[in-house]
Amino acid sequence: MNTPVLSVDALSVEIPTRHGLLKPVDQVSWDIAKGEILGVVGESGAGKSMTGNAVIGLLDRPARISGGQVRLNGTRIDNLTPAQMRKVRGKQIGMVFQDPLTSLNPLLTIGDQLSETIETHLAVGRTEARKRAIAALDEVGIPAAKDRIDSYPFEFSGGMRQRVVIALALCAEPSLIIADEPTTALDVSVQAQVIALLKRICRERGAAVMLITHDMGVIAETADRVAVMYAGRLAEIGPVAQVLGAPRHPYTHGLMGATPLASKGRKRLAQIPGAMPRLGALPNGCAFHPRCPKAQDKCKSDPRPTVQDGAGRAACWFPMEDA
Repeated sequence: MNTPVLSVDALSVEIPTRHGLLKPVDQVSWDIAKGEILGVVGESGAGKSMTGNAVIGLLDRPARISGGQVRLNGTRIDNLTPAQMRKVRGKQIGMVFQDPLTSLNPLLTIGDQLSETIETHLAVGRTEARKRAIAALDEVGIPAAKDRIDSYPFEFSGGMRQRVVIALALCAEPSLIIADEPTTALDVSVQAQVIALLKRICRERGAAVMLITHDMGVIAETADRVAVMYAGRLAEIGPVAQVLGAPRHPYTHGLMGATPLASKGRKRLAQIPGAMPRLGALPNGCAFHPRCPKAQDKCKSDPRPTVQDGAGRAACWFPMEDA
């Protein structure tokens, strides 16, 4: 078996507060292979971005990893010091954030920011770094890259800025890219371009991609596998066609039922009753059971069932049978 690029094993994150410990991520496990795109989906507050920040070592204090392991190309990285982790970020892990304006320094040109990253992580001089920066902009589809490299972030449109951020994440040739809501702030046509760009880069470079989003359409278009999170826990994971076409967990089933296609012919979209519980008020057992139409007494006491279904698995005692 080939070693996964990223292996997350029973990862837990806790936040100590004066009211007790909160667990925004609770024993999450998955692997991402070389050249694979794993889509991570769920409602706001499900723990998607917190998981990505834990992997890349960017948890804001007092949040901390409280259990599990994170391995990059077989090497454990969750126990590295901040100084050691800074050498991993950028060179081995690239990050694409939701708002490109927060990722780019408005006082520096695009070329300066790309060149600085390249010089920091690769043993090259300033001239070679600039040449690579232009090549990176060309690769992500920035027109006239040689002329635009000395432009400032405000001189680019939102879609072009997101391409620059992707170039910034790729310029040190990382083996893993974590993309956190990379298309949310963009219009539909630009979204399609960014999705196509991520897929092409993954295919040509063999990079693994962890794509965090709440958009099922983006998942269907982009990902090879999908992980569905709920209240900090992994509800279901498997190949995209299997999870979206025949979901096993009632939560995934509800998410798919709420799409326009599944609600065709109705005056209103189908919806999941209630709301996701607050981290400080998680119910016993399965966190979804207060909203679940199939919940039984067993669901209220034991939170960790695992139902294997081919290449996927669902954390549900009474999984859905229908497609």
